[in-house]
Formats: sequence, structure tokens, C-alpha cells
Amino acid sequence: MGKIILTGDRPTGKLHIGHYVGSLKRRVELQNSGEFDEIFIMIADAQALTDNADNPEKVRQNIIEVALDYLSCGLDPKKCTLFIQSQIPQLTELSFYYMNLVTVSRLQRNPTVKSEIAMRNFETSIPVGFFTYPISQAADITAFKATTVPVGEDQEPMIEQTREIVRKFNSIYGDALVEPDILLPDNKACLRLPGTDGKAKMSKSLGNCIYLSDTEEEVKKKVMSMYTDPNHIQVSDPGQVEGNTVFTYLDAFCKEGDFEKYLPDYKNLDELKDHYKRGGLGDVKVKRFLNSILQAELEPIRQRRKEYEANIPYVYQVLKEGSQKAEAVAAQTLQGVKEAMKINYFEDLDFIEEQARKYKGQE
Repeated sequence: MGKIILTGDRPTGKLHIGHYVGSLKRRVELQNSGEFDEIFIMIADAQALTDNADNPEKVRQNIIEVALDYLSCGLDPKKCTLFIQSQIPQLTELSFYYMNLVTVSRLQRNPTVKSEIAMRNFETSIPVGFFTYPISQAADITAFKATTVPVGEDQEPMIEQTREIVRKFNSIYGDALVEPDILLPDNKACLRLPGTDGKAKMSKSLGNCIYLSDTEEEVKKKVMSMYTDPNHIQVSDPGQVEGNTVFTYLDAFCKEGDFEKYLPDYKNLDELKDHYKRGGLGDVKVKRFLNSILQAELEPIRQRRKEYEANIPYVYQVLKEGSQKAEAVAAQTLQGVKEAMKINYFEDLDFIEEQARKYKGQE
């Protein structure tokens, strides 16, 4: 069996640097590593509709935004398959079959589902489609027989639920599905990048995101207004780096050579942190350093995005061809699932013959 990746994003808007360090950058690295036989990357529009059913135009418009960000970050249609979830009808059918293998109480215990419900204030008015999101995600993963799913740590409960579904299905019907492994970011700071205001998560509604498509001026403005240590009022004051958003971002983005290039007064990040903690280092100097690093990281992405924005029909053609390929793969998996469940009535010629002999013998 080959090594296969399945991952993706909900098209809820332009992607931000939290997406970039948490998944996008790693996807490009994995794509270029040559270690995987297939890489499927999905724009999960059907999942986005579970809490945007009354605003389909929003989801429709955001698909191109996500696709542009994918291509701009370096995802290559020649090396990976980019596709749109709703264009793969087999995923819906697989979800329907998997629903029989999961209880309501199990879904209610899923930590990711609980936190997402609380965040959206659904309370007792939870859309069924949103509630069954872990089952839908299991269908996405298993449809492509993914062996590896690169996600953030907040998605661990979802992957575990997929594994449970796979184990239960295989125990009942036979080994038709593949149990996936999770692949977390190797940089701990990338596991969950906070918003620029220090909040636990970047959110478009909170206005605390730095988008991959932001201009140089927009990035600088957001960095310079970033949350730091509220007790670090004077430059001479000792500062705290834990929970300090600027240093969290430096942990995620700072690379070897950045100090020599942008801040030669220091040898490395540990030295910078030590100076900040003992006092005598101002926030502005640290923010300017972070801005230089981010601008260098984002500039090639911005330039590639402009090129793709000038050829939107090509972007949709990439998604169309990718969706066609993904559907063919999912159709094969669904065929195997139906065979295992013994609901492939018209394809099982031996069974038809057996039934014919059975009833002929009753004459």
C-alpha cells in the first residue's frame, strides 16, 4: 500500500499565516519530499456549508481565495491533487454509511465539536450537518485511503474518531478501509499561532489575522500594533516572553541567518529573549525585527498570487481536473465499501447466480 496524504481547509475566507505555519508550508515540504505516492488537498466547501447554509455565495466566492493561496504558497498541481469537496458525491454516500457506526453521545464527547459549537453559540440549535462533521471528515480521509493526515493539534480528536470508525467498519465488514496517522507540525510554536491581539486563535471576525495576501503596508501595521507584555511599559522594564505574541511569532518564523541579516546585535533568538526578560529592550525594536522576517517570507507568496490572479480560468481548470481525478479515486473506494457491506447487488454476479439456483431448487 502506498503512502497517501489527505488534508484541506474550509473556504471561510482568505488564508492567514496561522494556516501557513500550521499546515500550508508543511504541505509544500511534503509535496516536494518525494516520500508520498499521492497527495490530495481538498477545499472543504460542503463542510463550510454546514454553518453557512444561508449564505452559499460566501462559500462560493471563498473557494477561489483558498485556491489562490494554495498555489501562491507553492502547491503544485503536477505534484498534488487540488479538488473541491462538493464535486465528489461519493463522500456523501460514505458519510451516510458511517453514521450507523457512531453514536450521538460519542459525537457529543468530541472535544473539537464541543469547542466549535460553543464558539458559534449553536447551543441547542446545532445543524445536523455540523454536528456530524467528524463523520464527514472520516469519509474524506478514508475515500482516498489516506495513510497520513497533516493537521494542527486541535484536530487530533477528529482523527481519532476517524480511526474509531475505520476500526469498527473493518471489524464488521472486513478490511476495506485504511486507518490514518496524524502528522502534527514539528515546530511547537506552529501548533496554534495566536491572533495578533494575543487571543488563542486567529479569527476573521475578531480582526486579528495577518493574511497571506496582505500588502506589505498591512502586514507592517498589524505587526507594529501586536499584543506584547502589558507590564513592559518602559524599555528598561523586564519583559515576559511567555504569552507574548511577538515572541510566539518569532518562535514560529525565525530562521537561521535572520539575525545576521536583520538584527546583527544578537546571535540568536535565545539571546534576544534574555535581553528582553532582563530589561533594556523595547517592543518596537523586536516588532521591527519580526516585520522584516515576515515580509521576507510573504513577499514571494504575494508575487505568485498576482500572477495567478491574472489567470483565474487556469485556477478553475486546475480545480476541475483535480476534482475529476479525486472522484475517480473515491469511486473505487466506495465500490470496495459497498462490496464489503454486501450492497453491491448488481455487480455481484455470483450472488445473483446463487439466488437463481436457490429459487430454482424450490420449484
